[in-house]
Amino acid sequence: MSKADRPDHPRSAERFNEEQATYAVRGDGQPDLEAGVAAIREVLKTLPRNPGVYRMQDDRGDVLYVGKARALKNRVTNYTQVAKLPKRLQRMVAQTRSMTIVTTRTEAEALLLEAQLIKRFRPAYNVLLRDDKSFPFILLREDHEFPRIQKHRGARRIKGQYYGPFASAGSVTRTLNALQKLFLLRSCSDSFFANRSRPCLLYQIKRCSAPCVGRIGDADYGELVEEAKEFLAGKSTGVQARLSKQMALAAEKQDYELAAVYRDRLRALTYIQGSQTVHAEGLGDADVFALACKAGTMSIQAFFIRGGQNWGHRAFFPAHTNDVPEAEVLSSFLVQFYEDMPPPRRILVDRQLADCELLEEALSERAQRKVVIELPQRGSRRKLVEQATRNAEEALDRHLAETTTQGKILRELADTFELADVPKRIEVYDNSHIMGTNATGAMIVAGPEGFRKNNYRKFNIKRPETQPGDDFAMMREVLERRFGRLEKEDPDRQSGEWPDLLLIDGGKGQLSAVCEVMEDMGVHDVPIVGVAKGPHHGREGREVFHLPGGREITLAPNSALLFYLQRLRDEAHRFAIGTHRAKRAKSLTTSTLDEVPGIGPNRKRALLMHFGTARAVKGAALEDLEKAPGINSAMARQLYDYFHPRG
Repeated sequence: MSKADRPDHPRSAERFNEEQATYAVRGDGQPDLEAGVAAIREVLKTLPRNPGVYRMQDDRGDVLYVGKARALKNRVTNYTQVAKLPKRLQRMVAQTRSMTIVTTRTEAEALLLEAQLIKRFRPAYNVLLRDDKSFPFILLREDHEFPRIQKHRGARRIKGQYYGPFASAGSVTRTLNALQKLFLLRSCSDSFFANRSRPCLLYQIKRCSAPCVGRIGDADYGELVEEAKEFLAGKSTGVQARLSKQMALAAEKQDYELAAVYRDRLRALTYIQGSQTVHAEGLGDADVFALACKAGTMSIQAFFIRGGQNWGHRAFFPAHTNDVPEAEVLSSFLVQFYEDMPPPRRILVDRQLADCELLEEALSERAQRKVVIELPQRGSRRKLVEQATRNAEEALDRHLAETTTQGKILRELADTFELADVPKRIEVYDNSHIMGTNATGAMIVAGPEGFRKNNYRKFNIKRPETQPGDDFAMMREVLERRFGRLEKEDPDRQSGEWPDLLLIDGGKGQLSAVCEVMEDMGVHDVPIVGVAKGPHHGREGREVFHLPGGREITLAPNSALLFYLQRLRDEAHRFAIGTHRAKRAKSLTTSTLDEVPGIGPNRKRALLMHFGTARAVKGAALEDLEKAPGINSAMARQLYDYFHPRG
């Protein structure tokens, strides 16, 4: 089931097709104001006064702006009164050549659909939430006899209780480690759990109660699960009282080993309370947002509070905020932020929002329960908002300082490598493998705002003609797939996905191979630079930068540009290594038997016990397969035919 088809998701654009109409008036293709106004007036002739969403498009059909309205005709009419529009919207009208109209039942529904379309099309004139990477959650799975606790990111399809969001992977990992010490819940996979004959290391270091080998019964483990749920819901006082009582009882019985276990669990509880408790009485579940603005740039600070516990904070820097009122930026940010995120019962903000009631209605509809947006005036909640405001201002100051420095470095980079302009998108490529196995390619992306981690890509090397360990062939496959897709999806280079500079981890040979690939694909105007370690492997900052044509450049060891390029190269290497390790780890826990239809965990275990290895199963004769325990003649024939397909 797709995200748009979930019962709790607002109706998607696809489900409005029966109500959708597209109008277009083509001018001469130039962004002149009269042609834009004419296109809008043509739409107005048949536009209803119903609530809905409108998309303004240029002569290529690219979306310029997505807006919602309580009455579409009234709202769109405003764009024809050009003199009353700010310069930003005048430029938008001048580029408009067509519009797409989607009607909805209510304005709240239109607001939710608007956020969905903004995320999909990322229009140039909408306020955009730059960082759309999903947040990590703690998941207490309930699809097993002994529930498992784990970190989770992405769609919430697995049956269980989700706790979050956490601001970063680091904050959720620290909390998980403490929770394991506190509640001794298992974190292993179901297959690992099913195949244990003795406790693993986590039991030895007192981070698991080892239900896999019966060191704890169903009822006792169920109590631990209930305590974990109680704690994650913000009721840590009751958990602490029970642990203290159990420790005292164990000490009275002179069971000092058990008392020590309760003592360690109490220490873990104290750690979490000390690091995460927020003094906001009765706050429960809430998110706190504050906005700071300086030099035309805005920062929004978010605090995540669940059950009175601080689960981290993060700063956001929305794009396209020039000439947009601050309250409007915050409103637009909130509806986009909660497009994929379940809203809490309470949202605290630092300013009055003009469409506060509409936002509450839309978010309540999305959450299927009441959501309240508040501007606190006094007390602990006001102090919490003031703390978020200070954090927003400090984050903005750091961001502006970094942006200024980054701008200077990028201008120096353009001068050094003789680029046509300051690069807005830099792509860095690297490969990783061990003796040709589990080969992967990696691409990272950087720009004026820093690393764009939601644009990172990994490539599994899968062409049969790519020889194991052939770095040149691996790079050829990666680039052909990457630029082949770009040529297909954006031949006119209007999307901003084409790089302004390619950095390749390698020397002359690697650079020559890349240039040959790009030449074969007909891509002649993307600058390419190879980054090779110097004679002492870069320990002294002596990287050599290779350019097409044989030119080489070295930078001063204390150069800020050198440090920046080293960071780019190291980030690509880190991402490539991480991707390779994940693939290698997966290959160690899977086998070819996992792909055979009808072979579940029990039959797989019986086959491996009988034959020793998956390779032996693959090479076994039909008669030998029939002798394996739990394998009948029909299953043996199916297994044999899978590994020995008939031509």
